[in-house]
Amino acid sequence: MRRPTAVYKNLGEFVAALERAGELKRIPQTVSAHLEISRLTDIESKSPQGGKALYFESVAGSPFPAATNLFGSPRRIGMALGVTHLDQLAERVRDVMEIDPPGSLRDMLGLLPTALSVTRFFPRRFRGKTPPCQEVVLKGADIDLGQLPVLHCWPKDAGPFVTLPLVFTRSLKTGVRNCGMYRLQVFDRNTTGMHWHIHKDGSNYYNEYRRAGRRMPVAVAIGADPATIYAATAPLPRNLDEMMLAGFIRNRPVTMARCLTVDMEVPAEAEFVLEGYVDPDERRIEGPFGDHTGYYSLADEYPVFHVTAITHRRRPLYCATLVGRPPMEDCYLAKATERLFLPLLQTAFPEIEDYWLPWEGVFHNIVIVAIDKAYPMHAQQIMSGLWGQGQMSFCKIIVVVDRDVNPQDPAQVIVKLLTQLDVSADLTHTKGVLDVLDHSSPTPIHGSKLGVDLTARVAGEPPRRKSASLAGSGMSSPANLAKDVAAQVPGIVGLRIFPDDPAAIPDGAPLLMVKVIKPGDRAGRDYARRLLDIEALKVFRLMLLYDADIDLDDNSLILWKLFNNTDPGRDIHFDHDRCVVDACRKDASDGHLREWPEELTFDV
Repeated sequence: MRRPTAVYKNLGEFVAALERAGELKRIPQTVSAHLEISRLTDIESKSPQGGKALYFESVAGSPFPAATNLFGSPRRIGMALGVTHLDQLAERVRDVMEIDPPGSLRDMLGLLPTALSVTRFFPRRFRGKTPPCQEVVLKGADIDLGQLPVLHCWPKDAGPFVTLPLVFTRSLKTGVRNCGMYRLQVFDRNTTGMHWHIHKDGSNYYNEYRRAGRRMPVAVAIGADPATIYAATAPLPRNLDEMMLAGFIRNRPVTMARCLTVDMEVPAEAEFVLEGYVDPDERRIEGPFGDHTGYYSLADEYPVFHVTAITHRRRPLYCATLVGRPPMEDCYLAKATERLFLPLLQTAFPEIEDYWLPWEGVFHNIVIVAIDKAYPMHAQQIMSGLWGQGQMSFCKIIVVVDRDVNPQDPAQVIVKLLTQLDVSADLTHTKGVLDVLDHSSPTPIHGSKLGVDLTARVAGEPPRRKSASLAGSGMSSPANLAKDVAAQVPGIVGLRIFPDDPAAIPDGAPLLMVKVIKPGDRAGRDYARRLLDIEALKVFRLMLLYDADIDLDDNSLILWKLFNNTDPGRDIHFDHDRCVVDACRKDASDGHLREWPEELTFDV
């Protein structure tokens, strides 16, 4: 079994390693936790290769330093998890999973060292007198969450939020522990919100206590060794302890300490611990909050966490993250999950060669899967299987390509899209659960999904319709085409043909991106109908609508808008083998009656 190259006992050791590696930038001047740290973090995280980790030595109104962007680069996420490349995590998982069943006593004895090594991942109980996380203990009137440098991240956030918490709960039925990362809005000195999404394990355990009418003990660790922090973000199956995953990554068990006021355990090396409880029927309005989608998640009612004790190290470091439009720090944590879970996905679907979750899809809106296709409708079978598989069930769009296409190379995927796609035959529509933060669906938590088959046809499948080629068609320049189209369809304010040189795809059809003025009486379906009727646009089999303020030359921006703002059942308008996809914001004129969230910006 391949072992990690580094194991950090706690957050302090990791920060020291980052500084030695030149990956840490210290900020000595006093800064404010109200927007200022967030502004600096946003700039840094969007720097080339994720910039540096930031260490704020002095935070106004708090005796504690703070750190952000600790995981936000390829190098730092690798250092955090003890690898030089994230695919090494998958190799370690595969080493464990590919153990052949013993055929004899000799084989069984040969597996004994591996079996014994697995037990090393089990969490251990702290045996000393005082665990580091309890060197300072605050109870009763001494509890004051306002002393922590909790970030007010975005201007329209409802308040300060703990953004990198390790929330420990335990099933009332089975006693199994869960550690998840659920944001905490600080309400006052000793209460916060508890943002449990309906599909998460923490919410499931909370419902067990609600049905029993019992108060739920909860403990929250802030700051731990990097593998343990990562494990709290990982979408593990229910009833699998995240501390086991942390131990596996570290190749050393996580040492746990018993809390002082609740019957829970937390990492003994944590920086801060909030102990407390959630009453079964108490709820309070939480949010809005600037979320990882790049939009504000809307206010809603959530449980309330009552803090009965704050404990911390003598010189603790408060760590936080800022989420928003990608790329940001959480993208690198998600990339680790993508790589780590590939072998697990391949056990259920051995035909999967690789997959990719583009950052612009904010982890749950699109996945691109490469398969070893073997029979008719194989791609559609994979789509159906993935939509029934754990966290993949929340994915809105699944694109399937052949094994000779690198799904992590967008150029290869786009070529297949422009040369292969037959919209009359290659799109599979269905319905199912969606991530709570999906704002494009007319209904919350569930809605339409789309499968896109870009695999080569095999015997038994009907041939695709041949795309018309723009190369040599005699079409006027993009500027003249824009004037012509705008003259026929009022409200069109710009367009872009992609790729810029259609001759680059002689066997395919380019796509057309169009900027339009909405909303009002100019709904997406009205633009689509008129565009599909224009003779000069017949060559385009795929057209995309964007709001008038969008920069069509920003490829990352147009993908982010496409994946976030599109409901496949409502926003794709067809005319035989051609279609228009509406990636604009929606309102009642489009049949969208839910509130549309605001995009994140520091400019208010």
